[in-house]
Amino acid sequence: MCSRARPFLAAILLQFGYAGLAVISKFALNKGMSPHVLVVYRHAVATVVIAPFAIVLDRKARPKMTLSTFFKISLLALLEPTIDQNLFYTGMKYTSATFTFAMSNVLPAFVFLMAWLLRIERVKIRSLHSQAKIMGTVVTVGGAMLMTLVKGPTIDFPWTKVSDHQQSAATSTMEHPIEGAILIAVGCFCWAAFVILQAITLKSYPTELSLTALICLMGTIEGTVVALVIEKGNPSVWSIHFDYSLLACLYGGVICSGLGYYIQGVIMKKKGPVFVTAFSPLSMVIVTIMGSFLLAEIMCLGRIIGAIVIVLGLYSVLWGKSKDETPSTPGISEAELSVDLHHQQQMAKMSSGVGSLNEDSIDV
Repeated sequence: MCSRARPFLAAILLQFGYAGLAVISKFALNKGMSPHVLVVYRHAVATVVIAPFAIVLDRKARPKMTLSTFFKISLLALLEPTIDQNLFYTGMKYTSATFTFAMSNVLPAFVFLMAWLLRIERVKIRSLHSQAKIMGTVVTVGGAMLMTLVKGPTIDFPWTKVSDHQQSAATSTMEHPIEGAILIAVGCFCWAAFVILQAITLKSYPTELSLTALICLMGTIEGTVVALVIEKGNPSVWSIHFDYSLLACLYGGVICSGLGYYIQGVIMKKKGPVFVTAFSPLSMVIVTIMGSFLLAEIMCLGRIIGAIVIVLGLYSVLWGKSKDETPSTPGISEAELSVDLHHQQQMAKMSSGVGSLNEDSIDV
């Protein structure tokens, strides 16, 4: 029972880590930190922290690096650490932390569609659980569109009644919701491709720590090139102070990039890529609560309804996924299997003993 619960607990802890990063990163971006520089520093920290563990712990199990594996790692670093996170942080700067993570809930839908097309995910159109996965995917995308296009009346909470200056600052972050939503959606598509490619790469390079360290290293290099091009002629953006910008780099590097990629890989080897991303609504709920309290983010009825629709659609996908995981020998417990195996071994010993007695009697 404990073994079965580990993937669920790990996935839940992963979403708590992502939720904490959303609030910390939003503070840093509001203070003027460049999202492109944040991506570089985050993965540089992750590389420094994870690489020593990968070198020591994977020294005997690490497979030989091939040209195909190197290409996959370079593509992984381009998809998630470079493209996705640059779009993700830029979209967050245009909108809010709550809106960003609500839009990110289209990630499981993208992962499911890609896994279906690549035949990683089993889908039988006539079965109820496969229909639930398909309908859940459609409902999830519809909820994301509802959340983006429909605003509705503002909902005031006692803790969001702040000064006019803070209210105008919070409102100004939602001046570009459409542009931010497009950036976040494209980033989620790249993130979904990253998850699928990570699952494929782990089959030929099954050391999660080493793969994580290499992804972060390549992500640092590729992200630096992108940041130098975008922030050309503005060297002041690379300065880091002892404030939320430093905390965002350290937290994002250690928790979300280092441990996050590693834990994601471990879960993926047992449960598959769809299971890993099916817990995204949990981070949205956490970010909504924390963003409302700490960032005084404005809540609108349309976004709340859209978020609820997203959650319903995603857990329809999760329910259908759970029905796919049927045991290989239904109705037989592990204890019964061990007893049956022991009985077969005893019968084999008895038959071999009888055979040796018969041979001795023939010799006599």
